[in-house]
Amino acid sequence: MSLTLTTPTAQDETTATSLAPREQETLRHIAAGRTYLQTARHMGLSKHTVDAYLRRIRAKLGVNSTAELTRLAIALGL
Repeated sequence: MSLTLTTPTAQDETTATSLAPREQETLRHIAAGRTYLQTARHMGLSKHTVDAYLRRIRAKLGVNSTAELTRLAIALGL
């Protein structure tokens, strides 16, 4: 498997806008390497809420791992 960083495309921008603002913020934190608990504390949420956001993000974007989430966040410019 090879990863290539690209600039966001129109499809990527559509993908990003399909996420709620709090989902985008959660994705930014996780992509930055923060844990669920660190993300929750920074956003003023419980770790269970962060987990729920990430489950919704994965379902919306068809992503299964944190590595894929991180790659997508970078591609989206988040």
